[in-house]
Amino acid sequence: MSLSPNHGDRRGQRPELIVLHYTGMADGPSARARLCDPEAEVSAHWLIHENGLTEALVPEDRRAWHAGAGSWQGRADVNSRSIGIEIANPGDRPFPEPQMAALERLLAAIMARWEIPASGIIAHSDMAPERKIDPGPHFDWLRLARQGLALWPEAAGADLPLSESLRRIGYPDSPATLSAFRLRFRPWADGPEESEDRRLAAALAYSRA
Repeated sequence: MSLSPNHGDRRGQRPELIVLHYTGMADGPSARARLCDPEAEVSAHWLIHENGLTEALVPEDRRAWHAGAGSWQGRADVNSRSIGIEIANPGDRPFPEPQMAALERLLAAIMARWEIPASGIIAHSDMAPERKIDPGPHFDWLRLARQGLALWPEAAGADLPLSESLRRIGYPDSPATLSAFRLRFRPWADGPEESEDRRLAAALAYSRA
């Protein structure tokens, strides 16, 4: 049973990605109301509240409307091949411990159900760098990676061309891709690309060959 009416057929695809979002709203109930509003035409498979309460809003075998325009690994229509998790957070603060613990449990279960590897866990900003910044600079990707629930470079790699490394990881071609990469792996960085950007991207791109 679905709590949100906003979903459709997966168009012949199956989940191979999990896209993480923050809600960008004041609190969990406000986000839930919007995700279940037919006029809003947005939804996600899961919503995790600040206290860790986890709600299924759309069945995982259905296509929720969470990702929007963008691409990953050179393929568009991310909605058809992904599961969307909305994490209740306005975007300007860290994510509470109960919420992160609930996310870890949920991710592990979804990954097992659909045989999704750690490389398939991405940020909304990864696949739509020109439009989105969520789950944003306060999200603890390293924490997930330490449990095998996301990717993180174990050590810096060679100083190789950044654009090729980012494309190999899965990022779309976009002037905003460096910003999206930094949001996830170097949220404190600013300005033109640096050697550290290139070396971290190369470590990710070529350790998965």
